[in-house]
Amino acid sequence: MRPEPGQVLHFSEDPTITVFEPHVAATAKQAEPYVWAVDHDRAPDYWFPRLCPRAMAWTEEYTTEDDRLRIIGDEQRIHAVEYGWLEAMRTVELYAYRLPADEFEPFRDYCHVSTRTVHPLGPAERVGNLFDLHASAGIQLRVLPNLWPFWDRVTVSSLGFSGIRLANGCPRGQAVPVFQSESGCIRST
Repeated sequence: MRPEPGQVLHFSEDPTITVFEPHVAATAKQAEPYVWAVDHDRAPDYWFPRLCPRAMAWTEEYTTEDDRLRIIGDEQRIHAVEYGWLEAMRTVELYAYRLPADEFEPFRDYCHVSTRTVHPLGPAERVGNLFDLHASAGIQLRVLPNLWPFWDRVTVSSLGFSGIRLANGCPRGQAVPVFQSESGCIRST
């Protein structure tokens, strides 16, 4: 699920949105109200349940061969999630809204924002199987008991990276997985 030329996407678990009003997101680090969307390259960052913590890494032109091989192997891009989120990834009903790109401005290097009310170009489209999306795009999905060791390696490397909802993941140093808690974190007994 990627936008077509002239479009950006907004992903949601709500298939009933008819208009997007600028707002300050609960997780926002800025005070300005925006409508948020992503382009073709960053759409895979959102092929997850909304609250799912994920760490992503990819090669850039400046990525060293040593970093690539040491952290992501032969891949060009990988996404990492915790074991506790696999069921949510399997069962979530995720939707994408196609929005007119000319209503948006680039924001930093990872998304697009609008300060105006934006109407979707059509109804919400069901995204489908998230594992299939990753496989079709050639993105390795790495499943880990805890994201922090991976994140710590990635953030000091020459790879490009992004982390979303990391606070929803297991705490640093979490014990070996035994069962899933309501938060999605794997906890030991």
